[in-house]
Amino acid sequence: MTLPYIDFATGDALLRWPEFTQALAQGHTRPKAEIDDTFLYRGADTLLSRAAWIDGLGAAVKTATIFPDNPKAGKPMVNGAVCLYSDHDGTLEAMIDFHLVTKWKTAGDSLLGALRLANPQSRNILIVGAGTVGGSLIEAFSTCYPQAQISIWNRTIAKAEALAAAYPGTLVAQDLPAATTAADIIITCTMSSTPVIKGDWLRPGQHLSLIGAYRPDMRETDDTALARAQIYTDSFDTALDHIGEFKIPLTAGTLKRSDVLADFYALDRFPQYSPDTITLFKNGGGAHLDLMTSRHVLDLWQAAADHPHT
Repeated sequence: MTLPYIDFATGDALLRWPEFTQALAQGHTRPKAEIDDTFLYRGADTLLSRAAWIDGLGAAVKTATIFPDNPKAGKPMVNGAVCLYSDHDGTLEAMIDFHLVTKWKTAGDSLLGALRLANPQSRNILIVGAGTVGGSLIEAFSTCYPQAQISIWNRTIAKAEALAAAYPGTLVAQDLPAATTAADIIITCTMSSTPVIKGDWLRPGQHLSLIGAYRPDMRETDDTALARAQIYTDSFDTALDHIGEFKIPLTAGTLKRSDVLADFYALDRFPQYSPDTITLFKNGGGAHLDLMTSRHVLDLWQAAADHPHT
């Protein structure tokens, strides 16, 4: 049998957001993943490999090449692929498009957090950031919160307007503090190193999902928000000591490890929605989520190949 390469269009057509979040939840009932990242550099160019092994799901290596000069030649800055290996004998089972796995892993991670923590009747969702992830979030959250009005805020208003135009029915928010206070769910996907969402803007009953910060010097909200909210994350291992959202206040002593109440390996400790509580979820990502995503994609691809007319 020819080894499958699952491209973006093929995989994207097979996936569904509600079922995908269930697959992520199921993946966290298995033994905790072994994960590791490696970085190699050549000048401004980077080769990043993220590896994960989960007993029962197999192993995956997600490799990304980041070439900052590519856009000048009309090529994507980031390229790559995911290699998925058998849990039984270690053989290579599939190669899957890098951008497909990243899209679904990133948005699905925050969607699962919101489905467990946010008001299920949320009517107003604010997305802060108008990049590629913003589009994925519109797709994900509009599917699971069809009653909600989605708005976008971005520092460069033209980018917010362009993204809203690509998703008819989406609005552009002009005033960030007012839009934040009005929203039931706020999702940040920026590249900011300093807080863009202030804790003083928040009110009880809201859910704040933070995606953008991924380096030790980056954060998207402030200490006030952390102090006012019940805090959750996808993985203690990938978020606490590696991402500024937690690392900076932990180092300063304004946050304790015990303040982060649970991760996805203890989903039963994620409480039901309360209108009296602000909940905060930090999406830290990690190779284990790439593995869970890739295994789900391959399962769907194999099912479609076995039953092509269903």
